[in-house]
Amino acid sequence: MALARKPYWERPDSEWLIRRWPDLTASLVATFFFWLSLTPSLVPRPWYYQGAVGGITAAIGYGIGALLSWLYRLLSPWQPSERARARCWLAYLVALPFAVAFMLGRSADMQRELRRLQELPPTLTWHSLMIALISLAVLALLLLVARAIRLGTRTLTRLLNRFVPWPVAVALGLVLSTTFVVIGTRDVVWDRGVLEIADRIAAAKDHSTDPGVVRPYSPLLSGSPDSLIAWDDLGNKGRTFTGTALSGEEISDFTGRPALDPIRAYVGRAAYDDFADGAELAVRELERTGAFDRAVLAVTGTTGTGWVDPTPVEALEYMHGGDTAVVTMQYSYLPSWASFMVDRDEAGEATKALFDAVYARWQQEPAGHRPKLLVLGESLSVSAVESAFDDLDDMLARTDGALLIGPPDFSPIHSELTERRDPDSPIWRPVYEDGEHVRFAQFPDRDLRLPEGAPWLEPRVVYLQNASDPVVWWSPDLLFQRPEWLNEPLGPDVTSAVDWFPFVSFWQTTVDMAVSYGVTAPHGHRYGANPVAAWAAIAPPADWSDEDTERLSWLLEIRHPPQHGWAG
Repeated sequence: MALARKPYWERPDSEWLIRRWPDLTASLVATFFFWLSLTPSLVPRPWYYQGAVGGITAAIGYGIGALLSWLYRLLSPWQPSERARARCWLAYLVALPFAVAFMLGRSADMQRELRRLQELPPTLTWHSLMIALISLAVLALLLLVARAIRLGTRTLTRLLNRFVPWPVAVALGLVLSTTFVVIGTRDVVWDRGVLEIADRIAAAKDHSTDPGVVRPYSPLLSGSPDSLIAWDDLGNKGRTFTGTALSGEEISDFTGRPALDPIRAYVGRAAYDDFADGAELAVRELERTGAFDRAVLAVTGTTGTGWVDPTPVEALEYMHGGDTAVVTMQYSYLPSWASFMVDRDEAGEATKALFDAVYARWQQEPAGHRPKLLVLGESLSVSAVESAFDDLDDMLARTDGALLIGPPDFSPIHSELTERRDPDSPIWRPVYEDGEHVRFAQFPDRDLRLPEGAPWLEPRVVYLQNASDPVVWWSPDLLFQRPEWLNEPLGPDVTSAVDWFPFVSFWQTTVDMAVSYGVTAPHGHRYGANPVAAWAAIAPPADWSDEDTERLSWLLEIRHPPQHGWAG
């Protein structure tokens, strides 16, 4: 049978770089990398994301295999015969469908185990055929692009050879081709493509108002007729922040006692020219509302879009009977991933300007009559909040407490605390200086009591940090370095089937960030009502009890049920 004798297609001319049969060694390595991509990571992945990850990692494997094959042909005096090559190809093609089916079946089992650990329903729609087809399509597309680049490099080299010697032409061709690819990818595809589209979409969203959000008329809220910041200048997330604020009546319904209307000050990006002006405007807005006469004043950062999670803000307002003021300043309207790429430094600069201005004004109040000064950050805004301080000592010296939720790997103070944690404490639940001022929690009821018997002095800093949160653990280092969070003991919601592989784990964790809202709290990047217990430990009112914490947690879970999608 002709197919058995030669189960591959031989290109008629060695000049054909695009239309040629795949390399066998490269295909084997690509299959192995595809298998690695099917292993579980931090959170369960939908099948369509798995297909994309599988294709990308298979393409990486193919490239590595093609390089190894080229080096072997270059250096080895022995080459396999046509008969041996045909038999190897035949064995690969026969075994491949069975191997892929086995891999996908094992992957589905591992995904179900991960779902069980993270308290998700055991049912799993794992479209094995679609995963295989998507992965194959992505692999073919990336392989086609790589071969097209190689063909272009060869053509350019031959053109240059008309004017310079061949070695010089080769060197120039490689340099120019690399430059074209880098500039084209960065400037054309990324800057003028992905980022420009993201900017247009985000700008349109920032000018919109979400359904159910109406302009407030309380003078205690930014955007009201009395406010120094116009309603139209708040941006989409700012309008949601002030337009959905709690009233004193709502708080009284929970506490059973008279309550004040909370103060919320929000300075939208359209309301100021530079960060110093925006911070000064925020202070004037606080003065106008009487914020410095409240019991609690909280400075919070925003994510890229200007979003502030309502749960920790409302937890503080309910807890203190509305005798609170919360202030923030929008630095961008881009989604967090784009903001991280474009204006990551601006997040820290804006938050530092805001906190410094508020702190300077707060110090002007009589020492015995100042409100408790707290800071709050979630996700990308944790890094921004930490950038407002030189180090932990500076944070403790200038605040009465801090709540930092889902800190990214690059958060400066968090990174230092994690690196200098007490011996024998795992990276996913570090203990720093016996928990004297700082504690980390995924399950606050028990984690905030650790280490057992150790005093917890004020001011207190709480990091809510899930062991399975990819935002906390994502880092470019994953490309080539095994992370500490995979060391034993593993986190309580991390499956023992997870492991690290070069390149593969990086792409898996990158995709995990996109789907980290698809799980329930406290897993992935979901923190639910855990801020209630955290605030109860950081800055509780005098008569607050554990029963109050449970009641408020239940209320906020109902008020803010989990929603799919990336909030910031």
